[in-house]
Amino acid sequence: MTLTLDQIVEETAQLPADVAAELIERILIRRHGGIEPSVESAWKIETRRRIEEIVNGQVEGVPLEEALARAARSIRS
Repeated sequence: MTLTLDQIVEETAQLPADVAAELIERILIRRHGGIEPSVESAWKIETRRRIEEIVNGQVEGVPLEEALARAARSIRS
């Protein structure tokens, strides 16, 4: 039996967040190949740097809702 896209989305919505994230990652890798090691390394370094800035109080995080609203406004303009 072949599942429809709606059925797949519905089934995926029932998964724990970490399992759904892993599924998405696996689909992307299967479809588009893996991340180049140099790019992955650069992102890890950047992520660590940003976390350190937040932890050390150098920058303040932006709530998700505000970040999404900013992005939506940016796209509309």
